Amino acid sequence: MDERYSRQMLFAPIGEAGQRKLASSAVCIVGMGALGTVLANHMVRAGVGLVRFVDRDYVERSNLQRQMLYDEDDVLNGYPKAVAAEKKLRKINSDVRLEAIVADVTVHNIDSLLMDMDLVLDGTDNFQTRFLLNDACFRMGIPFTYGGAVSSRGMSAILVPGRTPCLRCFLQSADAGGQTCDMIGVISPVVDIVASYQAVEALKYLVDANDNRRNSLVTFDVWNNRYYEMKLGEPTINCPCCQLKEYPALDKFDRDSAISLCGRGTVQIAGSGPMDLELWRHRLEPVCVKIMVNPYLLKAELQGGEQLVLFPDGRVFVQGTDDLVRAKTLYARYIGS
Repeated sequence: MDERYSRQMLFAPIGEAGQRKLASSAVCIVGMGALGTVLANHMVRAGVGLVRFVDRDYVERSNLQRQMLYDEDDVLNGYPKAVAAEKKLRKINSDVRLEAIVADVTVHNIDSLLMDMDLVLDGTDNFQTRFLLNDACFRMGIPFTYGGAVSSRGMSAILVPGRTPCLRCFLQSADAGGQTCDMIGVISPVVDIVASYQAVEALKYLVDANDNRRNSLVTFDVWNNRYYEMKLGEPTINCPCCQLKEYPALDKFDRDSAISLCGRGTVQIAGSGPMDLELWRHRLEPVCVKIMVNPYLLKAELQGGEQLVLFPDGRVFVQGTDDLVRAKTLYARYIGS
């Protein structure tokens, strides 16, 4: 086998047989921010055969402190995170099959994104998407590695349908997510630790080391030197996901097309269909202060200081406001209804 994996195969619990299992495995990483970039780096370097990753955002300067696959050129070029990550990861391991998808993960595309995956890794930054992943994974029978990091605190668990409780057994509502790194910050080391916990559980699962899999939710605070491990135990009675099989997050077909990205000063509007970015450049140039366009997105700075970011799939970020009404007004004024 490839010499690049020699040290990994010398590790007896993986060995040559485990390496073959990794090479025949497929994983999906949802969210290519801080956690996602570490997860993707580990999966690609470990030789997982297919690594699919999905992200709706683009690289900004504030990401560089903790999102390890990106650099200043990615910011200047306005690359979507999935695109920038793919460019880096192909240089790390050209043998691994990569699928980079620039999209918002929704109830409408979640099944196709997770189809034929052996494992899903959580790189998201909000509990609405995490509950969507949780419900989809448990309905489809796909293990789900949960991870979260904020401030100097982190937590991680691997949730396996039929063997462990699901995320809803610990958190009953997406409103329970609390603080985010956009509100109170985050230090980079805690991100690396959380994602490494996720990655090692992923490797255990993919090489069938089930006796070694951790059956607990780990939480820690690296700044204040605290560590706590809670056994997963039994599922919550009448859990709507893993017990009643109702999957609430998958039943929300009436979601509002506009959502505020917490702490970002940004509202995402789903849009009504694909966008020709060159066509929109010509339309917006006469009414905008400045425009930047590449094959992946268009940024338009408005007279009032807000910014529109248009994506080919039809999504639009309205940046500079958290107000849904203001964002919808600007969208209607410049893009249309």
